[in-house]
Amino acid sequence: MRRRLLYAGFGILATLVGMAAGHLVAALVDPASSPVLAVGSTVIDLTPTPVKEWAVQTFGTADKPILVGSVMMGAVALAAIGGILARRRFVAGALVLVLLVAVAGAAAVLRPGAGPLDVLPALATALTGVAALWWLTRAASAAAADGTEASSGQGPSRRGVLVAAGALAAAGAAMGGIGRFVSGLRADPSDVTLPSPADPAPTFPTGLDEKVPGISSFRTPNDDFYRIDTRLSLPVDDTEDWTLTIDGDVEEEVTLTFDDLRSMELIERDITLTCVSNDVGGPYVGGARWLGVRLTDLLDRAKVGRTADQILSTDVDGMTISTPLGVATDGRDAMLAIGMNGEALPREHGFPVRMVVPGLYGFVSACKWITRMTLTTYDEQQAYWTERDWATDAPIKVSSRIDTPKSFADVDAGRTFVGGVSWAQDRGIGKVEVQVDGGAWQEARLGPSAGVDYWRQWYLPWEAEPGEHTLTVRAVTQEGDVQSPARAMPFPDGSSGYQQIVVRVQ
Repeated sequence: MRRRLLYAGFGILATLVGMAAGHLVAALVDPASSPVLAVGSTVIDLTPTPVKEWAVQTFGTADKPILVGSVMMGAVALAAIGGILARRRFVAGALVLVLLVAVAGAAAVLRPGAGPLDVLPALATALTGVAALWWLTRAASAAAADGTEASSGQGPSRRGVLVAAGALAAAGAAMGGIGRFVSGLRADPSDVTLPSPADPAPTFPTGLDEKVPGISSFRTPNDDFYRIDTRLSLPVDDTEDWTLTIDGDVEEEVTLTFDDLRSMELIERDITLTCVSNDVGGPYVGGARWLGVRLTDLLDRAKVGRTADQILSTDVDGMTISTPLGVATDGRDAMLAIGMNGEALPREHGFPVRMVVPGLYGFVSACKWITRMTLTTYDEQQAYWTERDWATDAPIKVSSRIDTPKSFADVDAGRTFVGGVSWAQDRGIGKVEVQVDGGAWQEARLGPSAGVDYWRQWYLPWEAEPGEHTLTVRAVTQEGDVQSPARAMPFPDGSSGYQQIVVRVQ
């Protein structure tokens, strides 16, 4: 039994060293081609929509580490089996490792946008893993052949095995560390200098952040901005190699570099983005100041034809997002953004360029790491989320959230407040109302406005009496449209309903 465990450990260590080698090669080629990440991405693509939504609602932004960890656990289990088989017959154990890596290699090369070089990480993983397994099993066999295996059956001497295992572990750690270092060196957004906008946003007003403790920041810091996408690794596109192609139903196909984009007339706008996976009262919404080129200025260069009804955007790795052409060109401040809150786009938010369309959920507008815009029709081509039965036209629904107090919080009796944020992009918030224990709706006090495309902070002074209380919030647009009370889940076109929380007053 002890020897089986020993050889199972050989298989696991050999596989981990192979993965480290593959990670290093992927850092030089394309991080997304790393075997573990390639398998994880394939799992995401094959996962049914209800399961994806459950994962987002249950694990939030931790869903990706959990997925990667699950893939790793499966790989480790198979690697242990390979190690045990290698005890009797090395070829059998090595074949398990090779088959394991072959699955990862196939996942890497079959990704949209993959190239021939994307198979290299898998090859490096296979060769390194098999070589490591051979060294470990050879060390164990040599120890036994030299008579160092005790007659009591305690197994081979530790010396040769420990030397091999220690060397491999150190090599694996070094390769993994170098891979992370190399990835960090590529395409650093902090090296990008942003020009001043030709059409700047108005002075940003002071929000209620200090006046109402616990309320969401009026402007969401880049590090706190939500991130929901299908990517397990961040693209490493840089500004020197990046290009944007506009093709399809256009009179003239256009290709632009990052410098071309930066030299065009730039606008600066305060816009709140919302993820369609945001449930009622959820965290996947944030406000930022964006810098970019009007989408209409770019489309005018290509001269859009008469049949197109969608912009099919493609990112650096082939992910596609469809945007209704009529909405994107109806006069709202749709743009290809290069800046966020006074800095170049962070990698996790689309560096070097992403699309921003106020009033539409991200899955039909916010293509990050964009490299192509194809003018086409919904009948001719479908995007990633459209193929999975999500809506094609998904305007953001009027929504409100209570930030403070938190649900089930203990609140001191007496004068206090209820506060939060509301949003109705492209329409603007006219008022917010709060209901206590099913009573009459009370109008809350609004914070300053940063435009119709930006959320509004709000608060309601409240004389809290001892006992358990239910608080409900709703918003009304500037046009008088009241937030829908009908409860709906995010799939297929966004959640709806009033947020309702319970607090205990003592």
